[in-house]
Amino acid sequence: MKTVLLVEDHSIVRMGVKMLIEDFLPSVTVIEAATFSETLKLLQSRFFDLVILDIKIPGGEAFNMIGRIRDIQNKVKILIFSSQDEELYAIHYVKAGANGYLPKDTSNEELEKAITSVLAGGTYISNVIQDQLVNNTLLERESKESPLEILSNRELEIMDMLLTGKWTKDIAIDLNIKESTVSTYKARIFEKLEVTNILELFKKVEIYKRRKTGFS
Repeated sequence: MKTVLLVEDHSIVRMGVKMLIEDFLPSVTVIEAATFSETLKLLQSRFFDLVILDIKIPGGEAFNMIGRIRDIQNKVKILIFSSQDEELYAIHYVKAGANGYLPKDTSNEELEKAITSVLAGGTYISNVIQDQLVNNTLLERESKESPLEILSNRELEIMDMLLTGKWTKDIAIDLNIKESTVSTYKARIFEKLEVTNILELFKKVEIYKRRKTGFS
């Protein structure tokens, strides 16, 4: 019997996803967690085949959560379940070791497909990400790099916070790092993306997203 750990801080979302899983995989046991600390405790107490992981959970550590989970159970499958832009974050999470990335606004059919695929030992990659991988291959052949994919995981995380309107001080508190460190990352982001302020950064990201989804 397969066991799934569903990590999501919104009880209504947890209930809905759990009901869907139990509907198409009635033999699967679904255990719930609402925080990252609770997740780690459960991983230390029993075996799981799959962790369905929301990125924005209390105590979460973004990309570092994948490593923390695998330090406890190195063979567990991890399916990211997120409301963050798939076009911007999915490839980064897959490269960080996740077995798939599933947007929260996905259809029930796609949810079933993703979970079934990962539980069977595969990797779930949506059509959006498949297109990105093809485009990236073509770009590499042309010796070009896509602008946002040259950012490190930490830079991407801080960029996301900047785009939501957070100040340097707020980001430092959330990530438990110094304000000067945040400022350094911010400067690197601006330099890599060739922007000088948050407005330009926002516009650059929107242009990139439109290009990835096939709109000019």
